[in-house]
Amino acid sequence: MREATEERTAPEETGRGAALIGWVALSAVLPGAAHLRAGWRRTGTLLLVCHLSAVTSVILVAAGADAGLAGRALNWLSQIAAVAWAAAVAWFCLILHSYLVLRPRRLPYRGQVATGLIAGVLAVASAAPFALAARYLTVSRQTLDSVFGTPVSGPRSHDPWAGRERINVLLLGGDWGRDRVGVRTDSINVASVDVRTGETVLLGLPRNLEHVRFPPGSPMERRFPYGFELPESKPGWREDLLFSVWQYADDHPELFGGRRGMGAETLKQTVAYTLGVPIDWYALVNIWGFAKIIDALGGLVLTVDHDIVFGRYDEGLLPAGTRRLSGAEALWYARSRTFSDDFARMRRQRCVFNALLAQADPAAVLRRFSEIAAIARGIIRTDIPRPMLEHLVPLAWKVKRAEVRSLQFMPPTISTVHPDWERIRELTAKAIEPRPSPRRRTRASAAPSATAPISDGCGTPHP
Repeated sequence: MREATEERTAPEETGRGAALIGWVALSAVLPGAAHLRAGWRRTGTLLLVCHLSAVTSVILVAAGADAGLAGRALNWLSQIAAVAWAAAVAWFCLILHSYLVLRPRRLPYRGQVATGLIAGVLAVASAAPFALAARYLTVSRQTLDSVFGTPVSGPRSHDPWAGRERINVLLLGGDWGRDRVGVRTDSINVASVDVRTGETVLLGLPRNLEHVRFPPGSPMERRFPYGFELPESKPGWREDLLFSVWQYADDHPELFGGRRGMGAETLKQTVAYTLGVPIDWYALVNIWGFAKIIDALGGLVLTVDHDIVFGRYDEGLLPAGTRRLSGAEALWYARSRTFSDDFARMRRQRCVFNALLAQADPAAVLRRFSEIAAIARGIIRTDIPRPMLEHLVPLAWKVKRAEVRSLQFMPPTISTVHPDWERIRELTAKAIEPRPSPRRRTRASAAPSATAPISDGCGTPHP
């Protein structure tokens, strides 16, 4: 009889323990369920109502969310992170309390230990997503504050663009580092964006543009009234090309009344004068830093159309074919000078950047989020004010949905040795002039355009 009683009670105790854990697990997604089961009606009802209200509010906000809300949310990262931390603590405590109100002491000792361990795991698992979100939000805020640290001067306006129809951002790729002296801007582009439609024109200037002219009356114009010309540092080695303007200005503070770090502002003014358009901000990315990001994402699949020789002594070789490249290999593919001119290098750099954008796996980004954010803080420089991100995010959404065209000032369009400055300005003005609506455009007679839809140069259209 005694053995039969034990056989009957063991399954009952197992079932009671399983039911207890089931109610605790239900409370993780439906707070208050365990409290209602235990007879805590007021507490259970309050938790359930609060939870449903919060979920409803989130759904309504998400349904009505737009890029403008996403932009404004960048100003609330600290507050959202605090809410996420509070939610993590609240969910952890909720699971434990849900376990306790179900009176686990009625179970035998082994049942209490087993259910307690499971409840603890559920508590940690329920709190983990909120804690992880809070961590990502904190890292994001720190990264944005580090990269976009320039304050906005003057009172805030309802129109962030001050009545202008276009903004122009200078996009640069540089190569500074511990083993290199100064900054040389090997990739020089201007993104001219229509703030109403998001229609964008990418204006590309070659790094090897000679006899660069500077704005009249500027310190660089007084130093080089007939264009940027310097003696060769060694036979065949030119340092008076467009890519050296930043570094030359940094190296000669005496031209600017002793002010240091004038490279960025000087290059902005130079490009603005060259194109005939104002430059609002610049963004400089360390091209070599992309190797670390590529490695963090697990490499990059690229099609090498012909053998690429690289290295200081041409000791490296990337054979032709499609393969997964490491960060260093992808950057050598983009930057090798052996048997390549600057225009071929510019094409390969576009291939690498576009492949990186296309192949970035969101899961991999989340797994290495903190590492990638730390890398970003070290490879990006910009003078875009932090508060302007609120307005640039919705503008970026417009750009994503609008037409993006490209105008590259390369031979035969423009000679890099003897540039036609007036033609550069004329082509720029024509490229960024307002375009007719799609209906009017179809009715208009076909005419040659200075710009074309942007392509990565690898046979794949850019989305």
